[in-house]
Formats: sequence, structure tokens, C-alpha cells
Amino acid sequence: QVQLVEYGGGLVQAGGSLRLSCAASGRTFSIKTMAWFRQGPRKEREFVAAITWSNEDSYYANVVKGRFTISRDNDKNTVYLQMNSLKPEDTGVYYCALQTSGYNVPTRDYTYQYWGQGTQVTVSS
Repeated sequence: QVQLVEYGGGLVQAGGSLRLSCAASGRTFSIKTMAWFRQGPRKEREFVAAITWSNEDSYYANVVKGRFTISRDNDKNTVYLQMNSLKPEDTGVYYCALQTSGYNVPTRDYTYQYWGQGTQVTVSS
């Protein structure tokens, strides 16, 4: 079993920054990929970013590329999402996800076996 806990959500003005963290505990020896998804008001859940544990390959949704950076600390079993130049359309609940098995399709939610509870990010205009 793996447990995920997100930190760092909050209220920020447009153009500001936030840093999200997600710490994994439990059977973390089998981590393959960690990712962030989000769901804004009147929107479906969408992929934001992902990073692999073995090769440290990263993936980004086009709408956040150049503004968001995903990183990970293997020793702490933690993934981070640095969000800069935030826009009101970035508002939503951000979810951390973890893959331990299976073929990796980083943009699809079915790739991931474990999910955090979500953290609210609100960007005011």
C-alpha cells in the first residue's frame, strides 16, 4: 500500500507562484511515475505534469509548459510542482498520482494506482 499527501495549495493573485508537494509513504520501492492532475470549475479532470523515477523524464500539458516545473526527491519519496506566472484558468483542485505497475501513459489517469486527496489552488484576477 502507498499513501499520498499533498501540501501547498492556497490563494494567489494572477502572475504569482505556488509550490505544491506530494509525499508518498508505504511500499514506495516500486514507484515508476508520479504525476499531477487538476480539475477546475466546469472542467473535466486534466493532466498537468508527470515525472518518472528511473530516468527522471518529465512530461507537461501544453497549457502549463514553460510556467510549471515538476521535480522529485527520491530520498524523500516526494514530488513537487513549482507553478509560476499563474493564471485564473489554473484554478482548481490539484491531485497527486502515483504509478507502481503497468505500461506508462503519463497523460492518462488509468496509468496511476494511487491518488492523493487533492489540494485547492485558487488564482484571483
